[in-house]
Amino acid sequence: MIIGLTGQTGAGKSTVCKLLRQMSFLVIDCDKVAREVTEKGSPLLSRLAEAFGNDIISADGILDRRLLASRAFSSKDKTELLNKITHPEILNAIKTKISASTCENIVLDAPTLFESGADKLCDRIISVLCDENKRKDRIVARDNLSAEQADVRLSAAKSNEFFTERADAVIYNDGTLSELEKNLKTALNQIGVV
Repeated sequence: MIIGLTGQTGAGKSTVCKLLRQMSFLVIDCDKVAREVTEKGSPLLSRLAEAFGNDIISADGILDRRLLASRAFSSKDKTELLNKITHPEILNAIKTKISASTCENIVLDAPTLFESGADKLCDRIISVLCDENKRKDRIVARDNLSAEQADVRLSAAKSNEFFTERADAVIYNDGTLSELEKNLKTALNQIGVV
């Protein structure tokens, strides 16, 4: 079974993935795959440079992710262009990893599961949600952000309803680690795993 795991920033997807790995699930980090397909030497780099400027690639052929992000996220149209260029490559790389796996249960850890189209690769979807104040505290600590920067990131996030409407199961991560483990097992039972 291929399970899509998604949710808002700071909700605790990384902790859920750690628990799933301990349960012998193969977890594919889709953000990591996105970085892999834009590594030095990737044919994708020339397409990104054409769309966002040659200076996003350093003299030694490495993508300046920060500069690309500042340009790609400056408007909705530019973000859509970035996604149009990168998402097909990311999905192909994910499909290759799935094909190469002998694991019975595979998890796609994908914050932008629906936006990227990766949800179409999944048999079931689990969303991880959390109280906004706890999410804010987590991302301030995790990403070394100011409260104002965290507020901007939180305001850009999809609503709880966006995730609950699209999920086969929802994990609420507002309590302790043992409560999270219990909620994860409940969600896995709901979707027919474990």
